[in-house]
Amino acid sequence: QVQLVESGGGLVHNGGSLRLSCAASGVSLAYYGIGWFRQAPGKEREGVSCSSSGDGSAYYADSVKGRFTISRDSAKNTVYLHMNSLKPEDTGVYYCAAEFRMIATNQAMCVASRLRYWGRGTQVTVSS
Repeated sequence: QVQLVESGGGLVHNGGSLRLSCAASGVSLAYYGIGWFRQAPGKEREGVSCSSSGDGSAYYADSVKGRFTISRDSAKNTVYLHMNSLKPEDTGVYYCAAEFRMIATNQAMCVASRLRYWGRGTQVTVSS
């Protein structure tokens, strides 16, 4: 059974940085595509970034491109989301999700409905 646990959220000022972690157990993430999604109050969950299984090809939403980076540490079986130049509109609950052998290199492919396994989320709050 795939279990995902997010950590690293918190309260930061506008322009600050955070690194979110998604630690997996039960499977090797090397065979899984990974997505980071966020949900702000009153809004739908949106795909922030995805990393494809295999070569780890990454997709970023336009709103975070150039500021966020997704990376993998195979030894730790963990995926990270490095977030720089944070803005108040980045505030929300961030979830990581995984799906076996998933390719997600564009917006249409990095959608919540394609991923079966989800963590419980971590809160990110960016103050203005």
